[in-house]
Amino acid sequence: MSSNQKYDVVIIGSGLGGLMSAIILAKEGKRVCVLEKNNQYGGNLQCFVRDKILFDTGVHYLGSLSENQILNKCFKYAGIMDKLDLQPLNPDGFDYICFGDDPIEYPYAQGYTNFIKQLTSFFPSEQKAIEYYCRTLQDICDKFPLYRLKSEKYYDNLDIFSIKLEAYIKKLTSNTHLQAVLTGTSFLYGGVSSQTPLYVHALSVNSYIESAWRCKKGGAQITNLLIKELRKHGVDLFKHNQVTHFLYDEKNIKAVQTTQGKTFYGTLFISNIDIKTTLLLAGKERFKKAYYNRIMRLKPISAAFSLHITLKPNTFPYYLSNFYYFDKKEHVWNAAQCLHFTSYLLTMNPSKEHSNWSESISILTYMSFEQVKQWESTFNTKTCEQSRGNDYEKFKQQKVEELICLVEKKFPNIRQCINKIYTSSPLSYRDYIGTSHGSMYGYTKEADFPMNNFILPNTHIPNLFLTGQTVNMHGLFGVTIGAIRTCSHILGKGNFLIEKIRKS
Repeated sequence: MSSNQKYDVVIIGSGLGGLMSAIILAKEGKRVCVLEKNNQYGGNLQCFVRDKILFDTGVHYLGSLSENQILNKCFKYAGIMDKLDLQPLNPDGFDYICFGDDPIEYPYAQGYTNFIKQLTSFFPSEQKAIEYYCRTLQDICDKFPLYRLKSEKYYDNLDIFSIKLEAYIKKLTSNTHLQAVLTGTSFLYGGVSSQTPLYVHALSVNSYIESAWRCKKGGAQITNLLIKELRKHGVDLFKHNQVTHFLYDEKNIKAVQTTQGKTFYGTLFISNIDIKTTLLLAGKERFKKAYYNRIMRLKPISAAFSLHITLKPNTFPYYLSNFYYFDKKEHVWNAAQCLHFTSYLLTMNPSKEHSNWSESISILTYMSFEQVKQWESTFNTKTCEQSRGNDYEKFKQQKVEELICLVEKKFPNIRQCINKIYTSSPLSYRDYIGTSHGSMYGYTKEADFPMNNFILPNTHIPNLFLTGQTVNMHGLFGVTIGAIRTCSHILGKGNFLIEKIRKS
């Protein structure tokens, strides 16, 4: 395809926000192309193979995919829902919250009635608090119209953005154990005790309580199915085309140039890459000073270190659950700030031959970018391999041992099950996903500064729009809703678009 062809919409970045924007606009008759810098499309949906076993980069389970639920409707509209190979997680405990000084595994159950029932069995005197907590989560989601596939409205009252999760939980109950359990999945949004707003917690946790699923063939199947649909709708996709320059016709962007020496012309442009990177590419002078400075002051959510482990056959049981572990319940609030590992999320995939056993597990924990800062000038991907040096490899091995020791406290036989271990550090996430400092989910939402998090899809450049996790809520659910929001601004018929998705 000639790079001189002009498109209605040029989308920069093929993360889920970019791909969903592309399918929406293509179905509305727009001529669309998508530009991706990497060898794989999909952003955090990327997968990789080790020892013939598939591992997910970022998506380990999904929510709100049951019939008539929001993500189900969005994926039906996109044409992929009936093709996804999914496995429902344990209805009585899709997540378990575990503490090193407590043998009990506290369940998160699917469906609010069951959620209340399961937790109340461990906290019988706290039933009213648990019921009130569940009503709060649902009430908050109702206040975000797009999360219910209703027409978006602007918020006259910002109070909802200023309520702090920690303060709410401590007011809800004086039971410190229940406090820790209710915030035990904070890894889903990189919670910070002093700042994380309650609404971030509610929007993240609600979708999994509605329904929780595991992708049997990895999160990349979502990307692959979307790519097929995009091609059916005439969308052009280009790998290995990292955008390096914006070209202008007075105030508007007329084209972008890429590392392949190609120029892509467009009427409208959507950036699905990191918002700070977008502003730097577009040019500081194109934005109001206050806006530019506000964006540049955003703080990245903590980065992650992860182990991807292939297992010896028939050694580690397969659970239809995920395990959130904390060495002490106090670490629920400060795990991201700890220098040493104090918590992790463990997920698994079943053996192809014996479904009662796992063939692989992934273990994710917090790691600050500061710990790998001495190697930040290096860059290493499959298509651009560069050694980070022996000191880096030694550092990783030390961290592997530290994390395995922590995992042994919950799963004492883990070492005997391991075949091989592969690692990802904050540098890996930075290089492959393109997030600032290897951040898991974009930028921190701060309850003390709610307006800092309120970023509209449109920009000071009339034909440049934004989408993705650094603009909207993160996660599969949040990014999908964010794409609808962006496209509604572009199409100027939000009610019509939302109604079409609702009827899917």
